[in-house]
Amino acid sequence: MSSTEDPVIIHTDGGCRPNPGPGGWGAVLRHREHVREMCGGEPGETSNNRMELMAPIMALEALKRPMLVHLHTDSTYVRNGITKWVFGWERNGWLTAAKQPVKNVDLWQRLQAASAQHRVEWFWVKGHSGIADNELADVLATRGLQQALAL
Repeated sequence: MSSTEDPVIIHTDGGCRPNPGPGGWGAVLRHREHVREMCGGEPGETSNNRMELMAPIMALEALKRPMLVHLHTDSTYVRNGITKWVFGWERNGWLTAAKQPVKNVDLWQRLQAASAQHRVEWFWVKGHSGIADNELADVLATRGLQQALAL
């Protein structure tokens, strides 16, 4: 990966109605002139945090080769988890500082593995603040929820 490489710009979102409850996730991937929209969901009992994690997992797993990625999320849980907390959790055998099992460990491990395939820079963005691709990711998450419920 060269430093002049164009990054893949990804915006992700996820949520449930109600929380916990059925959920959806969405992702917008942009690379040069290419745009890909992705969404999915869970019709059963899930959580906002699980859906917020699924969006970057699915986006990163969709990339076919190692890339420089600028990943934007409105979830501080996702950004702090992957940039700070996972290192301690992994060192402690996936236990929190309070010696409790880490919630969503399956998805944290999957996100770690997906991130390791790329050079990912993580950005937090304020949700519903007019950032077009963040708003689109929110629309896609809602679509993913609706599609999951329709199945």
